[in-house]
Parts: sequence; structure tokens; C-alpha cells
Amino acid sequence: MSRNGALEARGPATGDGAARRSRRRATRQAAIRNPEGTRARILDAATWEFARFGLGGARVDRIALRAAANKRMLYYYFGDKDGLFLAVLENAYARIRSAEQELRLLDTPPVAAVARLVEFTWRYYLAHPEFLTLLNSENLHRARHLQRSKNIRSMNSPLIATLGEILRRGEGEGVFRRGVDPLQLYISIAGLAYFFLSNNHTLSRVFARNLAAAAAREERLAHMTELVVGYLTNRAGKLTARGAGG
Repeated sequence: MSRNGALEARGPATGDGAARRSRRRATRQAAIRNPEGTRARILDAATWEFARFGLGGARVDRIALRAAANKRMLYYYFGDKDGLFLAVLENAYARIRSAEQELRLLDTPPVAAVARLVEFTWRYYLAHPEFLTLLNSENLHRARHLQRSKNIRSMNSPLIATLGEILRRGEGEGVFRRGVDPLQLYISIAGLAYFFLSNNHTLSRVFARNLAAAAAREERLAHMTELVVGYLTNRAGKLTARGAGG
């Protein structure tokens, strides 16, 4: 090949390299101008990726493409893939805890407050199935990412403190039994919703009932509410989340 031919062969590659460098500069500049927006887009894209494929199957290239961000920015903000997964987990917990605070449970009578928390937990899990799949993935890894978190305990403790205050008020008013552990109660509420939803396909098949149908989901919510409130109040009979508020 002639010298000119060699230059021609290298020419397009050089142009492509310049274009790539230009795009990287533009991406970095955009990230510098709006770092919070870039970080939020990466978190949203990573949440979708991890929820769909799990930690092992998730790919950083796909996350960067979905976030319209340079892959280097992912490493800049989050360190590595494991660091990004931890950030996704913390963000998922922050969102549900923030939504719970909007319930203003301490401004609500004890029985209605517990019923409201049951209903909220159920509907949040329905609206955010990615939250359940992220928890499944982290449990497969024995919570090794959350062990590194500096925020997870302070993020979740206020909910248990709030539930404890509701229980104390209910005891003081004579409507709740005494000695209920707020952590155990919350785990029971979450578990009643979580197991039904995370095993919905197998339960529906095994028992030959469409447990994903709207009517079945409302029936489940009514059962959960009656079970939890009935335990706390020793009250027999039906009690729905809506009825408890009246």
C-alpha cells in the first residue's frame, strides 16, 4: 500500500476518534453544568437495569446508554458497579421512607394510622415492583452492599420510632394490646404484602386462582388490614383500611 493509501486508511479512524473525543467533552461539560441531573438520570437508568437483570446480569454500558451519560461519569460518581448498586438501593429506600413521611401517621388516630400504613405498604409495592426485585437481589448477596452503607440505618430508624409512638398512643388510649415490638410489627406488615406479590405467579398456579386480578388484590389488602388491626386491638369482625379511618 502507498504512503497516501495508508494515510487514507487512517484518516476516517482519526476523524472518528476526534468525534468521540468531542462527544466526551460535551458530555463532561453537560455533567459539570448539571451534576445532580446527570446523577439522577444514572440512578434511574441503573434502577431499571438492576431490577430487570439483577446485579450479576446488569451491564454498565446499557446503563450509560439509557442515562445518555458517558460511562466514565458512572465511575466518577459511583466508583464501580457495586458502588452504583449500593446507591440504587439507598435511593430506593429513601423514596419509600419519604413517601411514608407524607402519610403524617402521628397526626392520625392509632387504629387508623396502622391501617393507613398497611394500605400504603401494599399499594407502594404494587406501584414499585422494582423495589421488591432490588431487595431480592441484595438478599442473594447477603446484604453485602448495605453493610457498607453509612446512611441506611438512620434512613429507616425513624419509621420504627414513629410506629413505636403510634403503638404507645394506642396502649395509652386502651385500644392496642401492650408490649408489641414496632420492628416485629413492621416486618409482619411488609411480609404480608411482600410474600403475596413476590410469589404471585407460583401461588396463582398452585391454587388455580388469579391472584394478580384487581379483585384479588383488594381482597388481599382487606385481609391484611383486618389481620394486623385485629391483632393489635383483639377486635373480631371485618375492618378495612377505609373503615378504620372512619
